Formats: sequence, structure tokens, C-alpha cells
Amino acid sequence: MTKICCFGELLLRFSPIANGEWIRQTSMPVFVGGAELNVATALAKWDVPVKYSTVLPQNTLADDIIHHIDAKGIDSSGIVRSGQRVGTYYLPQGTDLKNAGVIYDRAHSAFSELAPGKVDWDAVLQDTEWLHVSAISPALSADVAEACRELMAVASTKGITVSMDLNHRARLWQYGADPADIMPGLVDYCDVVMGNIWAANALLGIPVDEHIHAKGRPTDYLAHAQATSEAIQGRFPRVKVVANTFRFDTPPTGLRYYTTLFTEGQQYVSPELLTDSVVDRVGSGDCFMAGLIYGLYKQHAPQEVVNFAAAAAFGKLQELGDATNQTITDITNRYSPITALP
Repeated sequence: MTKICCFGELLLRFSPIANGEWIRQTSMPVFVGGAELNVATALAKWDVPVKYSTVLPQNTLADDIIHHIDAKGIDSSGIVRSGQRVGTYYLPQGTDLKNAGVIYDRAHSAFSELAPGKVDWDAVLQDTEWLHVSAISPALSADVAEACRELMAVASTKGITVSMDLNHRARLWQYGADPADIMPGLVDYCDVVMGNIWAANALLGIPVDEHIHAKGRPTDYLAHAQATSEAIQGRFPRVKVVANTFRFDTPPTGLRYYTTLFTEGQQYVSPELLTDSVVDRVGSGDCFMAGLIYGLYKQHAPQEVVNFAAAAAFGKLQELGDATNQTITDITNRYSPITALP
């Protein structure tokens, strides 16, 4: 059976209650996550054959994690066992990964010690027709970035579809490289790219209008999304699909969300989705990526693809934890009665 393979670092998220309440309660929730595992979890939930590849140490903690992955219906055969520790991060409840509140503790993790020539990528990609990676991995070190390029090159020679989430985590790029010098060499191998206009600027050097927020109208953002998509396809000829997301806070606790998909010279726009409150912001973008892969894998029409992906991402905002538990019906019921943006 051919599968979608999601590759990236597995992380344990510790989620303390803010202001020291976690100390008083002597308790801190922990979630098994990581962007690519979140994508794999959603796809498995939606009955898409999927495997997950990462690097985990040979210890009982990692054994428990692998059992957890297997229980979700994800093929764990792509997991490599080496190194000494599992990466973690701390994020106070209710905050965002892009917020300064995140504390990473992933130095010297098993995954961060990945380097070219260490992994048999042919074995990892066995029975694979789609490879998904994200920009988080190459942010860790030059060796990890080169290992990602090595993996994507092997996938390319095998005719495997390659997708990339342009997750921009500025706090991770600490090894002296400019992301815009590293990421284009990886996107060269991609068929599908997902991100936003600001990530495309930071990671690929695609121009961004510094006054776009002052304009602030959906029509301006949508026009910019199309311009960014066209620029990406012009620079990276292999890319056939570009998706952009827009997520804006609406005080005091709400959020406004819409997305675009550009393919074959046409831009498709999702419904605009609004909420007055958010349970957990982590994993929403991963859920969009999963929805995008799901729709393209199933060969749905572009408008259906972007509608589903946006609704999936929006629904994840109301779920605690890193990965979604939404069903296909949950998601399709969310967007079907809503009118798309012009």
C-alpha cells in the first residue's frame, strides 16, 4: 500500500498553567506532537494511509511514544532509533508558538543530531507516494538542513510528490545561516507549498508589502496572496500548488481566518471563519496542511480542497492538544453553509 510519509522532529509539549499555577498544582499536561506528526495524525484520522519518520532514542520513553503513534493507525516503520533524548518545549496554556512565551529544550535531541549519510532514505520512503516536510527541520542546524535536502532529492528521483510547510520559527534559526539562503534549495524539490506571505518573504526572499497591514482589507491580502503564489511558481517551476493562510486576532479573545489556494493560474479562496474564543492555537496550521494534502491526495476540486483545509484548521482552534480529533463530517459541516470571500 502506498502511503504519505511525514518527516520531522517529534516533540513533547509541556503546557504549564501561567503565573506559577502549575507549581502550586504540582501538575503540567504533556502532549506528544511536532508539526509533521500532527499532520500524520490528522491524515490517519481521515483514513489516509500514512507513515511517520523521525529520530528517537533507544529508551523506554521513546518506546511509549512509538506505541502511541502505532495506536493512532500511523505506520512507525520510518522511525530511526539513535541519540539520547527526545526534544521538548514549554508553552503556557492559551499562548501561541510565535509568542515569546515558548521555551525550546531541544538542543542535542536525537533528531537534531541528524546528518547526511546517516539514514537509508530508500528504506524510509518504501511504499511512499507523497513526502511531507516542514521548514522547522532545516532551522535546527546545517547538518539537519542538508539531511532534509538529501531526503527530498531521493524522493524527487523516485517521482514522489513532495510538500513543504513554510513554518517560520525565527527563534530556531541560530546556527548562522540566513533562512533565505537555505530554504530555496529545498523548495526546488517541492510540488506543493503552504505558508503565508510573510513566511515566503522570510524563508524564500519573496517580496512582501510592508504596508499591507495598514491597508487591512481582505481584497488586499488576497491580491498579495496571488502575487506571492505567482512569484513562488515563477522561481520554483516544479511547484504546482501554493496555499496561503491568514489568521488575525479580533480583540479581546477572538480570531478571523481565511485561506487561499493557487493552481493552474487561478486562485481559490476559502470561506471566512470567525470565532470569539480559542481553546488552543497549537497545531492549527498543521491541520490546514493535513487538509490540503487530504484534498489533493483525493483529487478533489481546488475549491473543495481549500474549503476543507480551512475548516479543518479552524476547528482545531477549539481542541486542546497538538493534533486534531475531528472527523470528515465535523469539518464539512463547518464550512458548507458559509459564503466564501469575494
